Amino acid sequence: MAELTSTKLNPESHLLLDQPLLRLPAELSRKNFKLAALHVEHDKKLLLGALRTAANDSLSGKKNPSQALDSLDNMISRMKNLKRKMEGFHEEEKKIYRQMRKRLEHLHDLYQITSLADVKYDEWSRIRLNRLMVDYLLRSGYGESAAALAKEKGIEDLVDLNVFVQCHKVEESLRRESTQECLAWCAEHREMTRKTSSSLEFELRLQQFIELRRRGQLWEARQHAQKHISSNAETNPVEVRRAAGLLAHPPETKVEPYRTMYSKSRWDFLSNLFIKTHHELFSLPGRPLMHLALSAGLSALKTPSCHSKYASSSSNASSTTTTVCPICSTELNELARNLRHVQHNKSSVEHNPIVLPNGRVYGRERLLEMSAKVGLEEGKVKDPTTSEMFEASEIRKVFIS
Repeated sequence: MAELTSTKLNPESHLLLDQPLLRLPAELSRKNFKLAALHVEHDKKLLLGALRTAANDSLSGKKNPSQALDSLDNMISRMKNLKRKMEGFHEEEKKIYRQMRKRLEHLHDLYQITSLADVKYDEWSRIRLNRLMVDYLLRSGYGESAAALAKEKGIEDLVDLNVFVQCHKVEESLRRESTQECLAWCAEHREMTRKTSSSLEFELRLQQFIELRRRGQLWEARQHAQKHISSNAETNPVEVRRAAGLLAHPPETKVEPYRTMYSKSRWDFLSNLFIKTHHELFSLPGRPLMHLALSAGLSALKTPSCHSKYASSSSNASSTTTTVCPICSTELNELARNLRHVQHNKSSVEHNPIVLPNGRVYGRERLLEMSAKVGLEEGKVKDPTTSEMFEASEIRKVFIS
């Protein structure tokens, strides 16, 4: 394992993993503002139309004063409903801003720490570890456990419980072979999904068509296709043609691609497509942050010798070394096997290095001391890693150039 040569903290390198911490609240704030604007625009059109109609009817004498007052009361009631909706959006905005402030303070604390050896860095790292654990639990569907951990550690404002809980509910509904919840989600985020050219809503409509055809409801299937599928002929020409061909093939067909279209595995495809679309929409990484952090950390510590057949005492019974390399430990050795190792520009060697006939390099004093401890006769040395025996006269001094 490479020797740590500096304890200076570089905050910028830490923030590479924490980008979603600020991106998601920004996306939620944008979504909240757009929803509020849509409600205002919708009610504005209705109110202006109703006001114009009431004024014209009053001037033309079509309505008496009592009817005109009733129209005004209806408009006032609508405006009160709009006000309540705006208050809800305002509370949501305040919650988002509170989360953003807490997260900025959390990241600002990192910039106040100058050394990795500082006790404050340990505290900050512990908070981040708890965040990563909550993120992992949420992505795995353990919402209650994630909420309990976040509450216990006091990091509710640093994690995104509601976003992942809602995502998991929609995902589960798709696995139960229901499209209603996901279609409702698509309707709520239609303007945002259009910008990303997502095919999620089309695939859901196609699945509804498939289920109608599976049940033998040909007329309803044709009506559904005309309403929701044929309009996508330019963007999804292949899928539209296949949908048309599906009308001529019963559910028990062996002909491809219709056999695959009838397959229940399409529900897994829709579930995965929803998760992918959801995460892209809210700037969330596709993998748990815990996986990203582990991969980066294991790769940084891994060296070419970590997975050699003479790796360490913990993974090789014949070895007499007592390595402190975490990658060579029993717990992490197999986990890091398929990861790349980084290229270390600096290396360290023991004092007074010598090389054995098998090419392995050790410090002379440490090698002789360990050979004496295992009871070898004078003039013999033992490789502590491979357990090979050599004559002391066979060792050669190494000169570092």
